[in-house]
Amino acid sequence: MDLFSWPPIAAVLDAAYRLVTGLSAAIEPLAGTAAGVVAIIVLTMLVRAVLLPVGISQVRAEFTRRRLAPQLADLQKKHGANRERLAEATIELYRRERTSPFAGMLPLLAQIPVISLVYAVFTHPMIAGHANDLLGERTFGAPLGTSFVGLTGAGPVWPAIAVYLTVLALIAVVTTVSRRVLALPQPEGAATPTGMLRALSFLPYVTVVFAAFVPLAAAVYILTTTTWTVAERWLLRRLLDPARKRPQGRTTPSISH
Repeated sequence: MDLFSWPPIAAVLDAAYRLVTGLSAAIEPLAGTAAGVVAIIVLTMLVRAVLLPVGISQVRAEFTRRRLAPQLADLQKKHGANRERLAEATIELYRRERTSPFAGMLPLLAQIPVISLVYAVFTHPMIAGHANDLLGERTFGAPLGTSFVGLTGAGPVWPAIAVYLTVLALIAVVTTVSRRVLALPQPEGAATPTGMLRALSFLPYVTVVFAAFVPLAAAVYILTTTTWTVAERWLLRRLLDPARKRPQGRTTPSISH
């Protein structure tokens, strides 16, 4: 059974579909053939704005993990030979700090159904028993319902190839910026990344390959949500950085007798 055909989920999916197609129709006089793409971008940004508390919880958990990292390393050195004692000491540390090793994970998991529903709007040819007309639209000659690898049977190829290569190139650029800008500083004394870890650092580029196999509408969604993630994380790290909230150089006045 297709989960997205279950009536409650289908109703939510249909509501999202009608919102994005309504946006596309409203802005078509201004955006022309780009109306569908603009509507996808707008809907994606609206959803990500609603999910902003999830990003905040993740960044706060990230700072907490960095703050506790030296203490966890000390516990590892002290109790490394006694796994039971290490587990007890670790739990006690988290309890004392009023946090959890899973901080930020539950909100992250909670957003998965929302993201899955939005993604389905850009990939499913049928929604709530009717055709997904969004996937039948074209942007600068590129069909929103066709993937890059499936362009050969979708009419004129060249305009679509240009549009798709632009989207894929932008995803690659955003991924590169993400690797450079969002990389967390390594604590002093941290081990140099091994060859395996260096190889894993290139894993985000798999997104570019994946985007070539999904409809153009979904690729635009991936580009938009990835760009939002980079900008959101960069901004929140600066706004929520505990180091920026500490008072600067406060001096204690001397008391003369």
